[in-house]
Amino acid sequence: MYSSKTRRKIVPANGEESGDKLDQLLLSSAICNNEDLGPFVRKTFASGKPEILLHHLRHFARSKESEIEEVCKAHYQDFILAVDDLRSLLSDVDSLKSSLSESNSKLQSVSRPLLSSLDAFVETRNVSKNVNLALESVRTCIHLMEVCSRANHHLSNDNYYMALKCVGSIETQLLDKTPSSTLKRMLEKNIPEIRSHIERKVSKEFGDWLVEIRVVSRNLGQLAIGQASSARQREEDLRIKQRQAEEQSRLSLRDCVYALEEEEEDELGGGIGEDGKSGYSNGEGGGIFGFDLTRLYRAYHINQTLGLEDRFKQYYFENRKLQLTSDFQVSSMTPFLESHQTFFAQIAGFFIVEDRVLRTGGGLISKLDVENLWDTAVGKMCSVLEDQFSRMQTANHLLLIKDYVSLLGVTLRRYGYPVDALLDVLSKHRDKYHELLLSDCRKQITEALSADKFEQMLMKKEYEYVMNVLSFQLQTSDIIPAFPYVAPFSSTVPDCCRIVRSFIEDSVSFMSYSGQLDFYEVVKKYLNRLLSEVLDGALLKLINTSVHGVSQAMQVAANMAVLERACDFFSRHAAQLSGIPLRMAERSRRLFPLSKARDAAEDMLSGLLKAKVDGFMSLIENINWMADEPPQSGNEYVNEVMIYLETLVSTAQQILPADVLRRVLQEILSHISEMIIGALFSDSVKRFNINAIMGIDIDIRFLESFADNQGPLFSDGEAEQLKTAFAESRQLINLLLSNHPENFLNPVIRERSYNTLDYRKVVTISEKLRDPSDRLFGTFGSRGAKQNPKKKSLDALIKRLREIS
Repeated sequence: MYSSKTRRKIVPANGEESGDKLDQLLLSSAICNNEDLGPFVRKTFASGKPEILLHHLRHFARSKESEIEEVCKAHYQDFILAVDDLRSLLSDVDSLKSSLSESNSKLQSVSRPLLSSLDAFVETRNVSKNVNLALESVRTCIHLMEVCSRANHHLSNDNYYMALKCVGSIETQLLDKTPSSTLKRMLEKNIPEIRSHIERKVSKEFGDWLVEIRVVSRNLGQLAIGQASSARQREEDLRIKQRQAEEQSRLSLRDCVYALEEEEEDELGGGIGEDGKSGYSNGEGGGIFGFDLTRLYRAYHINQTLGLEDRFKQYYFENRKLQLTSDFQVSSMTPFLESHQTFFAQIAGFFIVEDRVLRTGGGLISKLDVENLWDTAVGKMCSVLEDQFSRMQTANHLLLIKDYVSLLGVTLRRYGYPVDALLDVLSKHRDKYHELLLSDCRKQITEALSADKFEQMLMKKEYEYVMNVLSFQLQTSDIIPAFPYVAPFSSTVPDCCRIVRSFIEDSVSFMSYSGQLDFYEVVKKYLNRLLSEVLDGALLKLINTSVHGVSQAMQVAANMAVLERACDFFSRHAAQLSGIPLRMAERSRRLFPLSKARDAAEDMLSGLLKAKVDGFMSLIENINWMADEPPQSGNEYVNEVMIYLETLVSTAQQILPADVLRRVLQEILSHISEMIIGALFSDSVKRFNINAIMGIDIDIRFLESFADNQGPLFSDGEAEQLKTAFAESRQLINLLLSNHPENFLNPVIRERSYNTLDYRKVVTISEKLRDPSDRLFGTFGSRGAKQNPKKKSLDALIKRLREIS
């Protein structure tokens, strides 16, 4: 404020004294702002004009004196006004003083009766405290009686835990506060009795639970194993569908339809009625299986409350161990086959219950205790299985028990129990089971073969065709034939196929779920034994003892050809059931396991047919070995043989496969060729001429044309191979008809044209060949004639071969 007024006073009025005014203004500003005046002093003395600075300072002082005067005047007026105000308040203070004195007098007169009332209030309050103390004691007794009443109510309703809680509350909270000594003594006497009563009641309930849980365990084990069986069946159904899809894919059936089927998950608890309708409840509101553990847990909880936890744990373990020991008893009055399900179900249910108690019992039983019980049970079950398996002599009984034991293993493995020891026992008896199974199949195959009538099987309906042909993949075409259909095999073929298929399925069933994942080699080994030892041996016996005619032998040979296709199916079927890819099974396929029976059947058929042919070939004795001219239409025997061969082929092609028919014809034609050579070689034919040989040549040509005519039945190569059956007879006739028979001695020509001939037979037969001029009395007319060059060459051949021999 002062600075602004000073500045207003030093503002220059004109422009003449602007320099002095500026200095005066700056000095005033510095003084007002409390700045250092040293620069102004130094500047003044430097200029030599200090009077100017003094003038400015005096001027500044005069300007401030006037301002101070104005301020003092203003404050004096304010002081006068304040004094006036104080003088006016003096009267108000006097009136207030008189008012306070009057109020004090009134208060003194009013407070005397109030003080007497206060004394009465204090006395009344002391009385109230005594009454409240009495009421508190009454309330304590009432609360104590209410707690006692609740304890009695819980006891009457068997709610022991709440009764114990009430007793504990009385003992810890109310007993010391009880004002009545009589009531206190009564409670101190009855509380131990109440606890003893509860302990006895709980022990009785626990004993009843131990009795009931045995029945529950058996039903529970049967239910769990049954559900494992259902799950396994679903897996098998899925595998069957998968195999069908693979088979369709393998056969390139493009018109097949694939669809995904949704199945509802049958949970493990599905077999138990909803809402506990099965009669079991676990007291926990859920779980896989519902069974009643309420009384057990209540007994455990009550004993915990009573401080007897360790004693109850030991009591529980000992009783359950005794129950398990009694479950191990196998009745000697009942066959194990009938009682094994109950035996194993009881044990399975026992350990399902123990697993639940271990997981939810709050330490009632330890994991180590359960493991010890399980080790004991496994040892006993293995011992029982070893004993029972050693007594069994029926494969089906062994399989039934094995299946149930494997289901037991699947069930208990789900709860974490190790079952390898049980599976090892099953694997140990694998060989015995298969030996029994082979024995059963041997009996069945023998019965099936003994019932065979050696007649082609007639199928009137399509389902018969599916059941007897398609189910074993015996068909040669994918086209369903017209019905009634006459199959090329007899009824023994599908019967044997069913037996072998059943063997494969039983073998796979035994090997499955036995702890061994890759068991195809085992199944294949026993399948080969069944085929090569049992079935092949039975067929050999049938062929050697029961086949007596050509039709029977032909039917057996046809059956063998069909069984050869069936063996491929058996190999694939075993691979599919074992979960092995078909390509691996095909790579490991061995030779035909029924080769002995097949060869025996074909040999039997060939032998019977050769015997028939021998009857016609006996007409070869009627040949005129010294005929004057060759027969134009062949000899008599060849006509009969040709008729029989054509009849045979027309009949056999309806039943025999082409390769079997070719092999049989090959044997017959080779036999005919040997018979022709045998006739020329035999002692009954002393000599023959070239005309007889030319007749034999015509006979062989007829037979070779017959072989050529079989082309539609066989491939060109097979038809040509049929002609090789006459190779020896053809080469011999060609040698005898040759103009230069001595070429036989040339190794190159012999290898090319006479490689099947035995030189000993050539010598013997060639010596019997006579020239037409050598007939009786012919030498007289030809004496001195020139010798035939062919005869000369033949003689040289005979001479040389004799020298070699």
